[in-house]
Amino acid sequence: MSKEQAAARPSRSRGVQPSCKAKAVELLARSDQSIRRLSDKLSRKGYGEDEIEETIQWLQSKRFIQEEERCRRRFEFLYHDSSYSVRQIVAKLQQQGYDRDMIRECIPDDTDEREYAVAMKVVRRRFKAGAEQQKMLQHLYMKGFDYDTARNAVEDLRLEWDEDI
Repeated sequence: MSKEQAAARPSRSRGVQPSCKAKAVELLARSDQSIRRLSDKLSRKGYGEDEIEETIQWLQSKRFIQEEERCRRRFEFLYHDSSYSVRQIVAKLQQQGYDRDMIRECIPDDTDEREYAVAMKVVRRRFKAGAEQQKMLQHLYMKGFDYDTARNAVEDLRLEWDEDI
């Protein structure tokens, strides 16, 4: 290809930047976004604050962004299909730009049984029989489990190991 042909060919990097609305829809088509995360991405792409705010309002009016629904769906997925403690889930969703109060509304009233089961799963996966109790507890604390849940899971697991011997 000659230099003239290369110069005549349109370049993606030199093309006209799409409108803020078009870019926002493109980003939402790829994955769910919180309003804060979408605003940050649009801002990094060079769109103005007023244009971004107008786009967010337009997206909400067209129901492209339903932040409460997305937050609830994401929380439910992580709560039922992961080995994260509730604290980790809350932190993860906050990092994704969801409001702390919105996340807290998603938390079921009684999480004790689920937290215990997940703590047992985490410690079983990580440690073998005879592991130090303190290391197991520290691991569970790092994963966001509270003191009572971690202590109960470790004690019960040690009893299981003692029965297996």
